[in-house]
This record gives sequence, structure tokens and C-alpha cells, in this order.
Amino acid sequence: MSLRVAFAGTGTFAVPCLQALAETGQLVLVITQPDRPAGRGLKPTPPPVKEAAQKLGFPLIQPRSINSPEVLDQLRGLELDLLVVAAYGQLLKREVLGLPRLGCVNVHASLLPKYRGAAPVAWAILNGEEVTGVTTFLMDEGMDTGPILLQREVEIGPEETRGELEARLAQVGAELIVETVAGLAAGTLQPRPQPVEGTLAPRLKKEQSRTDWCWPAGKVHNWVRGMNPWPAAFTSFRGRLVKLHRSRVVDSTPQDLPPGTILPDKGALRVACGEGVVELLEVQPEGKRRMSGRDFLNGYRPRSGERLGT
Repeated sequence: MSLRVAFAGTGTFAVPCLQALAETGQLVLVITQPDRPAGRGLKPTPPPVKEAAQKLGFPLIQPRSINSPEVLDQLRGLELDLLVVAAYGQLLKREVLGLPRLGCVNVHASLLPKYRGAAPVAWAILNGEEVTGVTTFLMDEGMDTGPILLQREVEIGPEETRGELEARLAQVGAELIVETVAGLAAGTLQPRPQPVEGTLAPRLKKEQSRTDWCWPAGKVHNWVRGMNPWPAAFTSFRGRLVKLHRSRVVDSTPQDLPPGTILPDKGALRVACGEGVVELLEVQPEGKRRMSGRDFLNGYRPRSGERLGT
């Protein structure tokens, strides 16, 4: 059975889902957010889903609110069977949720009920999870609380960054949404209620990304990779900001040095933590390009006992 499907998405995570749905021949409309100012010149920049939809040749709308009367009228006229949502960035109100015959399905980058909210991939890494995944579920008026349709687990690599993991999960999400739509069309999927209790994954803010060297080395490492690519973990050195892009844990045992102390190690930028040591593989001093830890050492030549974060 063929369905009439609309898709609402904005960010990069949503693009593989859009592309996968396009191949099913059931997509009739793409909805994305308006262009936003970006870059130093604040030039209006199209969201990734807009660019993908235009390449695919699908009808596209960019309403300020998907819940506006004008959009509701347009969706009613399409006689939709299903609305698929992925990384869209707007809450759908009851009027929109009730329009498609089979409801609205969300593609979420966690194993619900864990990590409900805007930044599930980041918080899974920040919290040191070794496994996460993707969930498709029927949307209700809550925050990622609707009945679960399908789930798929994905292992998290020990040095994998948020951006790298999110890209892998996006591909899994694309496969899962095709299976979900097919199952709903055939009537073979049985939604199961989520537990009421779950964990939250709120949107990240720039001011959250400061690194605390009193943390254990494992937490510092998770902080660096969970904040990559945005907002980027940071510290300071000689009064200037330094972004931390890549790291690894080299020792987990307690150190006798103050946290943040740069260790005397030729060729490797190693830093004492509250417990253990991390090696900073890629950093970016304020106003400079990204560089390896080795290049940072060669350029700045830290003195014995000098610390990061002071």
C-alpha cells in the first residue's frame, strides 16, 4: 500500500531520512525552517534539508511556524497519511499531530526513553555511554514521549566524536524510517507505550563547554568529544581561550600534580586531571588554526608546572 507522506526536518541529521523517503516514491511535501543568518557576514543561509529537497526536486515550504493556520490548511489539502519528522526544531501542536491519517512519526537519535530532547547524541557521549541508537515513535504533545515503533542499537566508539556518531546514526535513522513507513502501511507495526520515566538531553549552550581539569580523565575526554563539533570544549592558556577538538585517555590513575598541569612529555600534549591524564590530540588557540598537540608544544613551549585552565 502506498502512502502520502510529508517530511519535516532541518538539520544535517535529517538529510539521509529525506533521501531515503524520496526513493520510496511516497513523498509529497518537504517542510523546513526559514533560512537563518550565519557566518561573519550574517548572510541568510539555507538549512541542509532545504538544499537536499531542492536537489531532489520536491515541493518545499519554510514556515516560521508549522502550527500556523496557513500551514494547517495546506496540510489538510494534501490528505496526508503520514508526517515524518527528524531534527526539525519546532514542537508540533495537537492540530498538526491529528492531521495525518496514521499520525506523525519522529526519528530520534537515542534509545528512548533515554535522552529525550534536543541533544541526545551529545549527552550520550558526555555521560560516557557505550551504546546508543535510533528510535522511531508516534508523536504526542510531550517531549519525545510517544509510543515506540522501532529501535536499533549502535555502539559508540571510545574516541568517536559527537559529529562522527551523529553521521552514523543519521544513516541508521534513514534505514529505520523506511522500515517504519513500510510497517505502518502494511499494518504490521504495533506501537508500544514508553515508560513515563526517562532521561533528558537539553540543548547545549556555549557557556557549558568549559573543561574542568578537576574531573577524571575519562570525563574530560568525553567532554571533548561530546562537544565536537559544536560548541567545542574549551580551556584557557596564558589568559587566552583554547578550543579542544580531540583527545584520548592515557592514564586513569591519580596524579600528584595540580589538575591542568601540562606534563613534561616530548611530542605529546598531556595534561593532568583530577584522576589520570589525557592527551590533547588537536587544539585551537584563540585566533589560530587547528593544530596538533605536538605543534602546540613546539609553538608555545610551556614552562615546567604551567597549567591549562588557570
